[in-house]
Amino acid sequence: MTPESLFSVEGKTALVTGGATGIGRMAAEALVRAGARVLIASRKQDACEAVAAELNALDAPGSAEGFAGDVGSKEGVDALVDEVHNRTDKLDILMNNAGVSWGAPMGQFPYEAWDKVMSVNVTGIFELTQKLLPTLMKSGSADDPARVVNVGSVMGEVPMGDGAYSYSASKAAVLHLTKIMAKEFSPYHITVNALAPGPFVSRMTAFATADETTRDKVGKSVPLGRVGADEDIAGCMLFLCGRGGSYVTGAVIPVSGGINVVTAGNIFAEAL
Repeated sequence: MTPESLFSVEGKTALVTGGATGIGRMAAEALVRAGARVLIASRKQDACEAVAAELNALDAPGSAEGFAGDVGSKEGVDALVDEVHNRTDKLDILMNNAGVSWGAPMGQFPYEAWDKVMSVNVTGIFELTQKLLPTLMKSGSADDPARVVNVGSVMGEVPMGDGAYSYSASKAAVLHLTKIMAKEFSPYHITVNALAPGPFVSRMTAFATADETTRDKVGKSVPLGRVGADEDIAGCMLFLCGRGGSYVTGAVIPVSGGINVVTAGNIFAEAL
């Protein structure tokens, strides 16, 4: 066993939803660099095709393909599943990364915003995984299970608020759903784990991470003193999807720079 073999995904086929930007893009690149064939899907076909071309230009061991895919409706999930099956009869890795957010103050939060966020962030993950379960079952074995990686958020663990009520609730649901799926999928040789990221540079967080000044300001509020980097996601993905993570299921990895363990402070020490 070599360090390289522990994190290799050579010869595996992966689907990354929301893979054209942000955390999905980071994960897709990591998987391509480690030898996987990566299917990148999001609502914007042009963006997915452009990212796939960029990744294929890396001269890495793996490859990428980009196409449209929307998990926000039953019809969208069905179409995405059909497209995956048109391209491959095996799926070793499913990364449920596609997500949306909505922010508004209490008392002004739109009713429809709750349904929209839940339909993508929770229902979409459940339905896509359910529909692709037979394909994942074909790939998994006791020594090398198929892998599902759901993207939650530290906001699903910590009551941070910030007006993102439906987003936070949806990510809490994702983390719990991950554990349920992990329990139920184990007999089929499929692991199910989740990432719970803190602040990363992405389209969703562009309002706070788009430029160096705001990134530094946000980073100062993170216990480890910075926003997340591409390598932070890459390391987690290659661990969970490679040989090194084959005995881990039902885990929530807090890629949040310590936000997940922030408490009320040392109240007694501060009082003395």
